[in-house]
Amino acid sequence: MFWKYLLVVVAGYLLGSVSSAIIYIKKKYNVDVREEGSGNAGATNVARTHGLQAGLITLGFDMVKTALSALIGWWLLGETGVAVGCAAALTGHCWPIYFNFRGGKGVSVSACIALLLDWRFFLILLVLFFLTFFLSKRVSVCSITAAAAYPWLYLLLHPGLSPAFYLCLYIMVLVIVFHRSNIKRLIRGEEPEFHFGKK
Repeated sequence: MFWKYLLVVVAGYLLGSVSSAIIYIKKKYNVDVREEGSGNAGATNVARTHGLQAGLITLGFDMVKTALSALIGWWLLGETGVAVGCAAALTGHCWPIYFNFRGGKGVSVSACIALLLDWRFFLILLVLFFLTFFLSKRVSVCSITAAAAYPWLYLLLHPGLSPAFYLCLYIMVLVIVFHRSNIKRLIRGEEPEFHFGKK
């Protein structure tokens, strides 16, 4: 049984470490997206610096790698494997071994995980995200708000301390920790509003 857990963790982490933001922007524009905008290798920064289409392409690849990690987990360990595989993919996304452990903030991967866990859960988070954006015009506020609500909304839909719930707790902590610089700027009133890039 141990080797199955090990395989799920390693496969999920290596898949998660494939940073579509870095690879796609480097290939198309010959720049490192981590040197632009917020310095984050994620779909939001790609959209901010290179436009909506580039952001959606990045999001799509991030969701594919997350789904593959979950599929491997399901194949080897069932529902527990899905949680383990998704947690590993999220970790790889944030600390990619191929790119000096400088990756994204986990939002796009977390969105895919929500969809994999329960489509109702995903839709509630999506509504919360866009409602927060309508009020704040700042994606960081949306991401932090959705992350803070993530495990508790899942618990409302699925009562009980399941592996998926612990995954949701991990997502909440990780996403908020990775947005700590945004939180500091929000407190100082220096966080900029979001605008799509025009490249």
